[in-house]
Amino acid sequence: MRYARETVGKAPSSGDALPRHVAIIMDGNGRWARRRHLPRATGHVAGVSAVRAVVRAAIDIGLPYLTLYAFSSENWKRPATEITHLMGLFRAYFREDVDELVERNVRMRIIGSRRRAEKDILSMIVDGEVRTAANAGLNLTFAFDYGSQEEIAAAVRDMARAAARGELDPDAITPAMFGARLLTRGLPDPDLLIRTSGEHRLSNFLLWQSAYAELCFVETLWPDFTRAQFFEILENFTQRERRFGALASESVA
Repeated sequence: MRYARETVGKAPSSGDALPRHVAIIMDGNGRWARRRHLPRATGHVAGVSAVRAVVRAAIDIGLPYLTLYAFSSENWKRPATEITHLMGLFRAYFREDVDELVERNVRMRIIGSRRRAEKDILSMIVDGEVRTAANAGLNLTFAFDYGSQEEIAAAVRDMARAAARGELDPDAITPAMFGARLLTRGLPDPDLLIRTSGEHRLSNFLLWQSAYAELCFVETLWPDFTRAQFFEILENFTQRERRFGALASESVA
């Protein structure tokens, strides 16, 4: 069952000031269902509809990069029945939506571990990445079985091994060199990170990459997050002055 979302919403007017890369922690599916006295699974189904709405909105507005936190490495701790349902939703998304991504010039990538997912899901991931690899529109990234601390630790281990082999001078390591060993290599860092459901934490998501991201925490539960609210947040972003540690432009002599 799909939950139709027809809210159009007015696109932001300040196109040049829009973020280049938006990352979203999609939180609140379970609470959405509980407040309606529905099974948690129903909340996850509704959450997929919100994913579709936001992806289509990002395409329509010409957003270059969108990264969605789909499944964390910690989510494997959830009940087996819930994990089974979530994996079924991932399968359905890949079966039903990759054709649209291809048609709409979207490049899809998945970041995270590929050690624990079942073989058919891994095949769908590879198929989706291959089929969309040449697309030049929205760069859509799903963080699946992803944890930022492990991502950082893996990059450190990689650099330590390179240094032990004499291939890397530790004193020459720069943030850019480190970033090039993360799973997000090739992607710009997020300019804006949104979290739904009223929680005010990053939950092990893009910790290194979000050093200078604008953080936006909204009370809306993810299934209720609309295209119109997404556009409102983007419009608010255009009013921000991002200084990256420097003085405000009007204060510079």
